[in-house]
Amino acid sequence: MTETGRADAPAHSEGRPDGGPTHAEGRPGGSPSRRALIGWGGAGLALGAAAAGGAVAAARTGEDTDPAADAGTAVGFHGAHQAGIATPVQDRLHFAAFDVKTDDRAALVQLLKDWTAAARRMTEGKAIGEGAYGGPAEAPPDDTGEALGLKPSRLTLTVGFGPSFFERFGLAGRRPAALVDLPKFPGDNLDAARTGGDLCVQACADDPQVAVHAIRNLARIGFGKVAVRWSQLGFGKTSSTTPGAQTPRNLFGFKDGTRNIAGTETDRLDRFVWVGDGDGPAWMTGGSYLVARRIRMNIEIWDRTALQEQEDVFGRDKGEGAPVGKPKEHDEPFLKAMKPTAHVRLAHPDSNDGITVLRRGYSFTDGTDGLGRLDAGLFFLAYQRDPRTGFIPLQRRLAASDALNEYIQHVGSAVFAIPPGVRDADDWWGRTLLTEEA
Repeated sequence: MTETGRADAPAHSEGRPDGGPTHAEGRPGGSPSRRALIGWGGAGLALGAAAAGGAVAAARTGEDTDPAADAGTAVGFHGAHQAGIATPVQDRLHFAAFDVKTDDRAALVQLLKDWTAAARRMTEGKAIGEGAYGGPAEAPPDDTGEALGLKPSRLTLTVGFGPSFFERFGLAGRRPAALVDLPKFPGDNLDAARTGGDLCVQACADDPQVAVHAIRNLARIGFGKVAVRWSQLGFGKTSSTTPGAQTPRNLFGFKDGTRNIAGTETDRLDRFVWVGDGDGPAWMTGGSYLVARRIRMNIEIWDRTALQEQEDVFGRDKGEGAPVGKPKEHDEPFLKAMKPTAHVRLAHPDSNDGITVLRRGYSFTDGTDGLGRLDAGLFFLAYQRDPRTGFIPLQRRLAASDALNEYIQHVGSAVFAIPPGVRDADDWWGRTLLTEEA
């Protein structure tokens, strides 16, 4: 978790899209609900923090600001790459996987156009279409209304296509070779209800209500064509992509993502994250591949584990985050000084032929499991140029001998092809895949 798939750089990012946002029209539907969905970001988080004790990410000490970010600003929607990948990591997440319910290709294309139009407006902090009120009294409003008066909060929306999507609409021949079904790893205990999906939407924002509003409205617009398969709320980012910001901590209390790719490192992004010319089908050039894993943490067992053992499991000290035998967090680790089963030693690129992924994970707390144990952990999000040379070999190594496996279990899983960004006001999500002229 701490070092998973990193190379040798600090941790941070820079917004990705190039152009400024434009207006477009959304679709109708829904009904207003001012802050009914905010509980997961307020009392729910307080409960999670109390239950997890000092290990919770929200209890970080010291300065934890992102010098490249202003929580009230908008992130540009247009660009060569989708926002929400190399963009500075926001504080909150609402991730949703969808199943496609229509067999009408034209209807799906129209849906993606409608989603793109709605996303343009929401990322600007504007209501969809004609808004949440003022329209015909006998018709549902175009926007559900709970984000009225809220700032854009750096909202980004990132869309992807799962392997099962290519079984539809005659697209089997356009499925990238890199979009493989993830194998079953040792120790996996996957819940089918939290696994897979034809489409995904990752909504990240600094205000949880803004992120929830975005997913809610996209699901509403897609009614009858798509349905939510599963979703995940996240708080307390566990990785950063902005140079200079304090490294976040996971729910085990350890700094996470020390050597994550920075969004300003264009050379490393090109090498490890963005799909290049000749990597596969042309429609994926400029895109990436996302692996999403819901990792349950055995919080109660961890909280009764001696500090020395905790530090041995990770290979870093808990306070500074320094690797074994070194005084500072960003000092180059001497891997042989760590135990052979230490997470950092096993996950480090030097132990994995240079394997590096870009992390955008979040902590989660979803109540209890019915046995009095906190249902909490890490929602792991990793972007890479090719899962076959990224996440899959890395996870095989970790699943085989990582000491951290005693305290975690992978319970949900998905992989998605993330197409390139929306270039301009005439472009839309998935155009390069779903139109012949593209």
